[in-house]
Amino acid sequence: MKRVLIVRTSAIGDVVFASPLAEALKRTHPDAYVAWLVEPGIAPLIADDRCLDAVITWPKAEWKQLWREGRRLELWRRVRAFRRQLREHRFDTVLDLQGLLKSGFLAWLTGAPRRVGLGSKEGSRLLMTEVIARGGDPARISSEYLFMAQHLGLDCGDFLPRLTVSGAVDGRAREAMAKHRLAPGRFVACAPFTTRPQKHWFEDHWQALCRLLLDRHGLTPVLLGGPADAEAAARITAADPRIVHLAGATRLPEAAALIGHAALLVGVDTGLTHMGIAMATPTVALFGSTCPYTVTGRDNARVIWLGKRCSPCRRHPTCGGAFHCLRDITPEHVLDVARPLLPSDA
Repeated sequence: MKRVLIVRTSAIGDVVFASPLAEALKRTHPDAYVAWLVEPGIAPLIADDRCLDAVITWPKAEWKQLWREGRRLELWRRVRAFRRQLREHRFDTVLDLQGLLKSGFLAWLTGAPRRVGLGSKEGSRLLMTEVIARGGDPARISSEYLFMAQHLGLDCGDFLPRLTVSGAVDGRAREAMAKHRLAPGRFVACAPFTTRPQKHWFEDHWQALCRLLLDRHGLTPVLLGGPADAEAAARITAADPRIVHLAGATRLPEAAALIGHAALLVGVDTGLTHMGIAMATPTVALFGSTCPYTVTGRDNARVIWLGKRCSPCRRHPTCGGAFHCLRDITPEHVLDVARPLLPSDA
C-alpha cells in the first residue's frame, strides 16, 4: 500500500473511532501517502493529524442541493470534476470504512485497483474488490476498525482514538477559556447533546450534576455542542449562572482543545464524548439505548451503562419515551464514578 485513501465521511464519533487507522498505516508503511475523505464540517477535526498527508472533502451538501433543484447536468459535471480530483492522487488502495452505497461509490470514483470495504451493504459490495466482514470485540472501543487493521496486517499498537490539536487551535481555545475565566484543569466539559432523544440524559439530571460539581468540588461545568443545541443548553444553564454555555460557540477543533484542558468530561453517546477518550481526558460516558463500548482502553475513562433488559434498543425504543436506561442513572451515581478521576485538590 503506497497511496491509500480512507473513506469515512461521517459522523463525528465514527471518525474519532476510526482515527487510529491512519497511525497504523503509517507505522506499517512509513513512506505511504495516506489521505482521508470526509465531509467538510468534520474535516477540521482531522486536518492536523500528522499521519495524514491530505484531507479531501466531499461536497455532499452541494451535490444534494443540485439534485433537489433538478440540475442533473451540473451535478454530473461536479461529480466528474470530483472524480478527476480523486484520480490525481493515484490511489492504489481505498479503505471504505462505512460500507454504504454512497461511500462505495466514492471509493469507486478513485479508480483505485484495490478497494476494500468494511461490512459493505446497500450494493456497495459490487463496487469493492474485497470485503471484510465487521468483527472484533464489540465491547472494545474502535473494535471494528481494529479488526480491519489486523486483517490488513497493520502494526496496530494500542489502536486507541487520537486527535491532534495545532498550536493555533489551542490558542483560540485558550482565548475562549480566558474570556470565561476558565483555568486549565479547573472545569468539566459536558457533552449532553445528540441527534436522538433516546441517547439524552435528562436536563434536570444535568442541572443537578452541575450544581454538585460546583458546590462540592469547585469545578465549573462547561456545556459543549453545536448551534442546534444552544436552546437546550440555555435551559440547563438557567439553573445556575455559574454554568458556562459554549454550545454553538466553538468549532470542532477548538472543542477538542477545550476538552484536552478539562479536568473531566461527562457526556452521553456523542462525538464530543468520544473526543474525551481521544484526548486522554478523564471521561465518564453515559449510555442507555446504545452501548457501543464498555472497554475504553484508557485507565482514566469510565462507562456507565445499567444494562436494562430493553437496552440497547438503539433506534427502536419500547419504553414510550420514559428512557429508564438513562433516567435511572442519577447525578450522585455519576459523581461517585467521576470522583476518583478528579484532581486531588478538587
